[in-house]
Amino acid sequence: MKDTGGLVVIFGGRSEIGAELAARLAPGATVLLAARRADRLDDQVAAVAAAGAAAVHTREFDADDLDSHAPLVSGIVDEFGPIDTAVLAFGILGDQARAESDPAHAVQIVHTDYVAQVSLLTVLADRMRAAGRGRLVVFSSIAGARVRRANYVYGSAKAGLDGFASGLADALHGTGVHLLIVRPGFVIGRMTEGMDPAPFASTPAQVANAAARALARGRRAVWVPRVIGPLAVTMRFVPRFVWRRMPR
Repeated sequence: MKDTGGLVVIFGGRSEIGAELAARLAPGATVLLAARRADRLDDQVAAVAAAGAAAVHTREFDADDLDSHAPLVSGIVDEFGPIDTAVLAFGILGDQARAESDPAHAVQIVHTDYVAQVSLLTVLADRMRAAGRGRLVVFSSIAGARVRRANYVYGSAKAGLDGFASGLADALHGTGVHLLIVRPGFVIGRMTEGMDPAPFASTPAQVANAAARALARGRRAVWVPRVIGPLAVTMRFVPRFVWRRMPR
C-alpha cells in the first residue's frame, strides 16, 4: 500500500498529534479533517495544504455521538471513495480526582477514550474489509500497559482500547486492512498543559514522526519513544505496594 496519495481521514483533526500526522501523510493525498466546530479548522487546513496535500476538506464530527459514526463514514466514502488511511486521534485526559467522586465524569472519560473508539473502529474496519484495503491508526498509551492508581480511569480506558485494537488487528489479518497501534508515553502538549512531564516525554511532532515511520513500514505497534517498550514490560513486575504509589 502506498504511503502517499489516496484519502486520509483524521478523526480528531484539531488534536495536536492528529494534525502533525496529517501533515506527514499529506503529500499527494486528499486529506479530510473531522472534528467538532469544523468551521474553525483554518489553521490545521492551511498546515496540511502547505505540507503538500492534493486537497483538504473538513467534516463535523462528534466522537461521543455514536449514532453519527456510520452515516459520517458512509457520507465520506460516497463523496470521496474508499478511505485509504483513517487516524483516530480524539480523546480526553479528564480529571482523575473529579472522576473518583463523579460517576458521570468517569463514564465520560471511558466513553470518549474507549466506547467511542470501539464504535468508530468497528464501522471503519467493516468498510475497509469490504473494500479489501485500508489502514487504521489507533492511539493507545503507556498508561494502559499497567493501570496506575494515580490515573486509573484514563488508564483503564486505554487498556481496554489497546486490547480491543490488538484483537481487531488479528481479526483483520489477511483482509488487506492493516491496523497500527501507537503507544506513546507522556506527551507534552495542550492535553497535559500544567503537568510536570514524566521521564521519556515526547512531543506531538515526535509521536507523529514515529507513527508515520511505523505506518510506512507496515508495523503493528510502536512505542514512543522506543525505550518505554521495555519499560512497560518491567512495570508488570513492580510489587503492588510500590506500584500504587507511582505518580501519574
